[in-house]
Amino acid sequence: MENTEVCPVIAAINKWEAVENCGKVDCKMVNVLFGDICTISDIVKKLKEMGKTVFVHVDLITGFASKEVCVDFIQKYTEADGIISTKPFLIKRANELGLFTIQRFFMIDFITYANVVKHVHATDPNVVELLPAGLSKVIRYLCSEIDRPVIAGGLILDKDDVIGALSAGAIAISTTNQEIWRD
Repeated sequence: MENTEVCPVIAAINKWEAVENCGKVDCKMVNVLFGDICTISDIVKKLKEMGKTVFVHVDLITGFASKEVCVDFIQKYTEADGIISTKPFLIKRANELGLFTIQRFFMIDFITYANVVKHVHATDPNVVELLPAGLSKVIRYLCSEIDRPVIAGGLILDKDDVIGALSAGAIAISTTNQEIWRD
């Protein structure tokens, strides 16, 4: 998490063009939100060659089933530093394998809010990611209820959204908005 102190913006990439652009920005951390079972190793390798810390969102990799073996694959066949997932059992498996874990939650209602606290205690992720990032009041409350660093992501339109999420207690923001990577 030292990387977030240097640059609190995490480059979230969803296409090959974004991989190339990661080499041109100061973001130290990269969330991979695309790829398939045949390309994920190459994507991660290219980013690692750029000196990036890389997390693979295993729920979004084509060809992976929602099975623990996909986490085993990431650990064995890529140089990824960790995973991102919305699925508690994948977070638990990654923890068992010694991978860094980011558990992602989409905040849509109070039931989701209550589930964040429950799942964080059950799965013990290293970091929690909350989406959308514009929910600074919710971010502030959850930061006080869970004993984990929080990343805010989703719907980050400008620098004000970044400042709002960081001011609410998030340690970093994750965005595919490449203009934000440069600010």
